[in-house]
Amino acid sequence: MPEMLTTEGRLARAKFRSWHRGTREADYMIGGFFDRYHADWGAEELAWFEALLEEDDVDIMAWALKTQPTPPRFQGELIEKMQLLDYVDIPR
Repeated sequence: MPEMLTTEGRLARAKFRSWHRGTREADYMIGGFFDRYHADWGAEELAWFEALLEEDDVDIMAWALKTQPTPPRFQGELIEKMQLLDYVDIPR
């Protein structure tokens, strides 16, 4: 039987997964989005983000950059916030 995580456990796992994507660009985009918005999420938003984390980085980044259409299952307020990219702090 799979382990049932608390909301705090799910958030911790989502944070780790959002900041360990494999490329610096994806880490900043997806991890930065998590850091900026997760405090306001309820169960529905967290489930959306967990599903997003299952997708390939190139797809997530294309949806955020609007170079590919966002699939219907990810359309809505959260992807629109991601598309603003105003949460990405690019180190110099």
